[in-house]
Amino acid sequence: MARRLVRTYLTDIIGRYHGRPATPAEVDQAIADDPTDDLRAFFVGALAGVPAGCAGFRLVTSETAELKRLFVHSDARGTGGGAALLAAVEEAAVSVGASAIRLDTRADLVEARALYARHGYREVPPFNSDRYADHWFEKRL
Repeated sequence: MARRLVRTYLTDIIGRYHGRPATPAEVDQAIADDPTDDLRAFFVGALAGVPAGCAGFRLVTSETAELKRLFVHSDARGTGGGAALLAAVEEAAVSVGASAIRLDTRADLVEARALYARHGYREVPPFNSDRYADHWFEKRL
């Protein structure tokens, strides 16, 4: 289930980036380029019993978490799932000693950027050189 959600997430964002459907090879390459096997926690959200979203985090330092793979299926957007997944990640990050959480995102992921801003994330200077990152955010926990 989790792997399927990650593939659905990547299919969505790759397709949005290129303006055409993503190919399975592109999804495989995205997983290889940014694996998530080092995530400290990974959450799956459901709507009416059907998996509809996911989010996880890794620890970058003992005090800094990085949000990864926050996704809500298009059919479930606007239901509060993104906020619930974000809260779950933040709570789990605090439970392992993180005092800040950060993320990067793209300019075209407008809904994601709005979600982060609504929940107290502030834009910060770039902390990585990811070729797809246009905006970097951080929140003190």
